Amino acid sequence: MDPVSDVPGSQDSFQELWQNVCPPPLGNDPTGSWLPPGEMLPFGEDLSGTFDDNLFNIPLEHIAITDVNPPPTTVPVTTDYPGDYQLALRFQKSGTAKSVTSTFSETLNKLYCQLAKTSPVEIRVSREPPKGAVLRATAVYKKTEHVADVVRRCPHHQNEDSVEHRSHLIRMEGSQLAQYFEDPFTKRQSVTVPYEPPQPGSEMTTILLSYMCNSSCMGGMNRRPILTILTLETEGMVLGRRCFEVRVCACPGRDRKTEEENRQKSTQPKKRKMTPNTSSAKKTKSHSSGEEEDKEVFHLRVVGRERYEMLKKINDGLELLDKEGNKVPTKIPSSGKKLLHKTDSE
Repeated sequence: MDPVSDVPGSQDSFQELWQNVCPPPLGNDPTGSWLPPGEMLPFGEDLSGTFDDNLFNIPLEHIAITDVNPPPTTVPVTTDYPGDYQLALRFQKSGTAKSVTSTFSETLNKLYCQLAKTSPVEIRVSREPPKGAVLRATAVYKKTEHVADVVRRCPHHQNEDSVEHRSHLIRMEGSQLAQYFEDPFTKRQSVTVPYEPPQPGSEMTTILLSYMCNSSCMGGMNRRPILTILTLETEGMVLGRRCFEVRVCACPGRDRKTEEENRQKSTQPKKRKMTPNTSSAKKTKSHSSGEEEDKEVFHLRVVGRERYEMLKKINDGLELLDKEGNKVPTKIPSSGKKLLHKTDSE
């Protein structure tokens, strides 16, 4: 009697059970043949003929290696870098009138614009960039103590907007291909648009930037000056970089004019106050004509009626002498009587 069949609950022997199990096909037999029931591979049979030892030895050239860019630095580069393509920017000349919505100061390298109003920026390169190149605009704080902070819109303006990228300060208008990014390491936000060659008859490519928050907004820039970094890139590599300061305000023309005047005053050398020499002042005064001295008017405050009448008579006498030819009297009477001249005493 089979000992396995004596086990309670068992119906068949192990051999019978194994014969009823359909083993899987072996090898790459196209016919899909099965082993006959009850037949097993001999233990220890050499399978080297059916197994390729080099199956997993894939040459490295067939493996696609994806370059992973290192995380960007916390402090962004804000120096101009024209690069091999001589990247250059140009802004439209709008002047400083109060009605302008956007104006650029070449003296300050600063853009003044109104909230949510487009500012045309003309891009020029010396030769055609590689296919797939993009233009990226990023906002950073200018001062060292704020440069690590991320520039975002204030909560008030974010809540008023319904677009997906409502937290981005900079937008590129006029293109359906604009894409908005947020760096996973630094959390900085940027917007890109594909580079397009200039139209026939033009050497410049124009993009439209729009700033969606005022520089004075609480919870946003909060009067902290910002810079816009505009880069020409291809596959994560920077081909050129230009930077300029931005102020978003209600009256761009007025603010530009005021700041340019303040800069001009600060650059002018201060005039040193010279202490006049006493001797030279006396000489100048002595050489001055009597007519210029007589034109000066002095007011004398006199206490008492009697003293006022006396001084008034003296003044009247001196005025009378001026009328008679500036003749110097020998004596000026205090009583106001007739003035005595040398001719009268003789």
